Amino acid sequence: MAAKIKKGDQVMILTGKDKGRQGAVLQVLPKEERVLVSGLNMVQRHTRPSQLDPQGGIKHKEASLHLSNVAVVDSAGKPTRVGFRVDGDKKVRFAKTTGEVING
Repeated sequence: MAAKIKKGDQVMILTGKDKGRQGAVLQVLPKEERVLVSGLNMVQRHTRPSQLDPQGGIKHKEASLHLSNVAVVDSAGKPTRVGFRVDGDKKVRFAKTTGEVING
Protein backbone atom coordinates (compact mmCIF):
# COMPACT_ATOMS: atom_id res chain seq x y z
CA MET A 1 0.00 0.00 0.00
CA ALA A 2 1.27 3.48 -0.82
CA ALA A 3 2.31 5.78 2.02
CA LYS A 4 -0.26 8.46 2.77
CA ILE A 5 2.03 10.14 5.30
CA LYS A 6 5.69 10.66 4.49
CA LYS A 7 8.76 12.08 6.22
CA GLY A 8 8.67 15.88 6.19
CA ASP A 9 4.87 16.18 5.92
CA GLN A 10 3.16 18.73 8.17
CA VAL A 11 0.62 16.84 10.29
CA MET A 12 -1.93 17.60 13.00
CA ILE A 13 -2.53 15.32 15.98
CA LEU A 14 -6.19 14.31 16.23
CA THR A 15 -6.28 12.65 19.68
CA GLY A 16 -4.35 12.52 22.93
CA LYS A 17 -2.54 15.05 25.09
CA ASP A 18 -1.25 17.03 22.08
CA LYS A 19 -4.59 17.14 20.23
CA GLY A 20 -4.76 20.02 17.74
CA ARG A 21 -1.02 20.69 17.68
CA GLN A 22 0.99 20.55 14.45
CA GLY A 23 4.49 19.37 13.61
CA ALA A 24 6.66 17.86 10.91
CA VAL A 25 7.06 14.10 10.55
CA LEU A 26 10.58 13.02 11.56
CA GLN A 27 10.24 9.32 10.81
CA VAL A 28 7.64 6.87 9.54
CA LEU A 29 7.60 3.31 10.88
CA PRO A 30 5.49 1.44 8.30
CA LYS A 31 5.68 -2.03 9.88
CA GLU A 32 4.40 -0.70 13.21
CA GLU A 33 2.02 1.79 11.48
CA ARG A 34 3.46 4.64 13.57
CA VAL A 35 5.08 8.05 13.07
CA LEU A 36 7.40 10.35 15.03
CA VAL A 37 6.41 14.02 15.01
CA SER A 38 8.97 16.68 15.94
CA GLY A 39 8.40 18.26 19.34
CA LEU A 40 5.13 16.44 20.02
CA ASN A 41 4.16 13.47 22.22
CA MET A 42 7.25 14.05 24.34
CA VAL A 43 8.19 11.45 26.97
CA GLN A 44 10.92 11.27 29.60
CA ARG A 45 13.61 8.61 29.37
CA HIS A 46 15.68 7.90 32.48
CA THR A 47 19.19 7.01 31.32
CA ARG A 48 22.06 5.53 33.26
CA PRO A 49 25.47 7.20 32.90
CA SER A 50 27.65 5.61 30.20
CA GLN A 51 30.86 6.40 28.34
CA LEU A 52 28.93 8.17 25.60
CA ASP A 53 26.81 10.09 28.13
CA PRO A 54 28.70 10.38 31.43
CA GLN A 55 26.03 12.63 32.95
CA GLY A 56 23.05 10.33 32.42
CA GLY A 57 19.78 11.66 33.86
CA ILE A 58 16.35 12.35 32.45
CA LYS A 59 16.21 12.87 28.67
CA HIS A 60 13.19 14.14 26.72
CA LYS A 61 12.36 12.55 23.37
CA GLU A 62 9.47 12.07 20.98
CA ALA A 63 7.36 8.93 21.30
CA SER A 64 5.67 7.41 18.27
CA LEU A 65 2.00 7.94 17.42
CA HIS A 66 -0.32 5.60 15.53
CA LEU A 67 -1.01 6.67 11.95
CA SER A 68 -4.75 6.86 12.63
CA ASN A 69 -4.15 9.60 15.21
CA VAL A 70 -2.50 12.06 12.81
CA ALA A 71 -3.74 13.79 9.65
CA VAL A 72 -1.90 15.71 6.96
CA VAL A 73 -2.47 19.49 7.06
CA ASP A 74 -3.69 21.10 3.82
CA SER A 75 -2.82 24.57 2.52
CA ALA A 76 -5.63 26.09 4.61
CA GLY A 77 -4.11 24.70 7.80
CA LYS A 78 -6.87 22.15 8.40
CA PRO A 79 -6.47 18.36 8.75
CA THR A 80 -7.37 16.41 5.63
CA ARG A 81 -7.51 12.87 4.37
CA VAL A 82 -5.13 11.89 1.59
CA GLY A 83 -6.09 10.41 -1.77
CA PHE A 84 -4.15 9.23 -4.80
CA ARG A 85 -4.62 10.08 -8.45
CA VAL A 86 -2.63 9.94 -11.67
CA ASP A 87 -1.46 13.26 -13.12
CA GLY A 88 0.05 12.59 -16.52
CA ASP A 89 2.28 9.59 -15.93
CA LYS A 90 2.85 10.14 -12.18
CA LYS A 91 0.85 8.90 -9.23
CA VAL A 92 0.47 11.80 -6.77
CA ARG A 93 -1.06 12.38 -3.33
CA PHE A 94 -3.77 15.01 -3.01
CA ALA A 95 -5.73 16.59 -0.17
CA LYS A 96 -9.35 15.45 -0.14
CA THR A 97 -10.58 18.79 1.25
CA THR A 98 -9.00 21.13 -1.32
CA GLY A 99 -8.03 18.75 -4.12
CA GLU A 100 -4.51 20.22 -4.20
CA VAL A 101 -1.50 18.00 -4.85
CA ILE A 102 0.61 17.33 -1.77
CA ASN A 103 4.25 17.83 -2.66
CA GLY A 104 6.73 15.14 -1.68
